[in-house]
Amino acid sequence: MTFADHFETFHGLPVHTLAERPEEALPAADAVAWRLDCQAADFMAFDDLWRSFVDRVPTTEVRALVVGPWWYDEYSELRPALELVLADASRFPALRALFLADVTGEECEISWLQLTDVTPVLEAFPLLEELAVRGGDSQGLGEEPLSLRPVRHEALRVLRFESGGLPAQVVRSVAASELPALEHLELWLGVSQYGGDATVADLAPVLAGGRFPALRHLGLQDSELQDEIAAAVASAPVVAQLQSLSLSMGTLTDAGAEALLRGQPLSHLKRLDLHHHFLSESVADRVRTAFGSAGTEVDLSDQCAPHRWRDEEWRYVAVSE
Repeated sequence: MTFADHFETFHGLPVHTLAERPEEALPAADAVAWRLDCQAADFMAFDDLWRSFVDRVPTTEVRALVVGPWWYDEYSELRPALELVLADASRFPALRALFLADVTGEECEISWLQLTDVTPVLEAFPLLEELAVRGGDSQGLGEEPLSLRPVRHEALRVLRFESGGLPAQVVRSVAASELPALEHLELWLGVSQYGGDATVADLAPVLAGGRFPALRHLGLQDSELQDEIAAAVASAPVVAQLQSLSLSMGTLTDAGAEALLRGQPLSHLKRLDLHHHFLSESVADRVRTAFGSAGTEVDLSDQCAPHRWRDEEWRYVAVSE
């Protein structure tokens, strides 16, 4: 999948990409999410762009930061750029949201993004409320893959990992973390071909409930195991505390939908997102009727047909490479 557009808003703020023009009129520091993009800034090196940013913008007022393409010629690892951000963490007391690797498919395939251990972000910013990470370096281009260590963080409310292949180690670390304020958890699990080796067993601590007492939205998405995940969710205690659930973007078939239909009531959900699915028309109608009649908004858009190769069918996730 190609990410056609960059987010226009982040953390409820309009995104402003910093240009390297001294005459540029800058918005108020706390009024926008600041986006740093080396390619948009006349192909500057990230360290130069970062210094320009911290010199020109009152960093003590910055509430949200978005790191776009951090390279200016060849793809490179995120770690050196992230180290600059972390070294200046004390200059950002108001920072509440950070998005790492806001990069579209035209700029770099998601599987090529060379990330790093993101645990230091949560350690350096104890008041951070939202962390979004895109990529995973499933091609092994960098010295280290995307990783996370189990952490305790009192303030984090939103955690999103967008990947075509999310490492099982990251999934297990999320599940082992103590995040008492977490309300929104979104995991794009991806496929094994691109490093997505997590299993349903890795999700068990999350599905059991109680791990994240404030959780209201759970997204277990973009998986080639979507039927197995749906079957586990159908009886998972965590569902009772949710307001919305997303099992979208993956290879969900009639088998997974039938498990949801036979499972625990979902009538308390405000929204059930199943978009990008492989359901038959008849089963899709049953899902729509069963859950929609209770007042739940059901998204069954992007109905897909499997690819056929000789005598085999191949179902695909929305985001892989």
